[in-house]
Amino acid sequence: MIIIKNDLEIDLMRKAGRIVGETLNLLEGKVKPGITTGELDRIAEEFITKHGAMPSFKGLYGFPSSLCISVNEQVVHGFPGKRKLKEGDIVSVDCGAFINGFHGDAARTFAVGEISEEAKKLISVTKESFFKGIEKAYVGNRLTDISCEIQRFVEDNGFSVVRDYVGHGIGKKVHEDPEVPNFGRSGRGPKLVSGMVLAIEPMVNIGSYHVNTLEDGWTVVTQDGKFSAHYENTVAILPNGPEILTLVK
Repeated sequence: MIIIKNDLEIDLMRKAGRIVGETLNLLEGKVKPGITTGELDRIAEEFITKHGAMPSFKGLYGFPSSLCISVNEQVVHGFPGKRKLKEGDIVSVDCGAFINGFHGDAARTFAVGEISEEAKKLISVTKESFFKGIEKAYVGNRLTDISCEIQRFVEDNGFSVVRDYVGHGIGKKVHEDPEVPNFGRSGRGPKLVSGMVLAIEPMVNIGSYHVNTLEDGWTVVTQDGKFSAHYENTVAILPNGPEILTLVK
């Protein structure tokens, strides 16, 4: 069941979204060769709790950390730990915060030092595909109008969209209905109505869209070992168009 949010609830979600956006902005400045993924996790948890919120992911389905941090060929759900980032890596950081009964959820992929031109293009196309998608996030459109635009843009740029993991509704729970795929034909799925809040999150691979899960049961990697990028925001569908709740300039 899709849970529609009223104006007050969306206002509460703006607070959660802002904390997530500010956390990711902070982390962007910390990502550099030599820092460990565990240190990034510590910085994020400290910042989130200092602002009166709780990390959404810690303990969710048994996940042990505040952030999901996925490096290079890792797609999503990577564990923070002792791994040191090195020049040329790309690192996807997925962050959630819970405050006043509601969650915010967003992800970014950052360059570690100087990266290849192909990796730069991957990060750029992944981000841009999100914005292409939300051009269709208007009342009266269908959910997969968003999906179709994301897939079209990604594939026009020579990359592939992950099929096994999708976006989702969000609110009092991190994961609510509906699922929001990043692929598929337009004109399908529920009609978009004011008060829907969606976590729209293209996951894009340089090579094939096929993925595997490592033996830890969490970390998802590209089957061919090529780089993957991730870009996500929490988006409210409103009468005058979409509002991105987790993007802080």
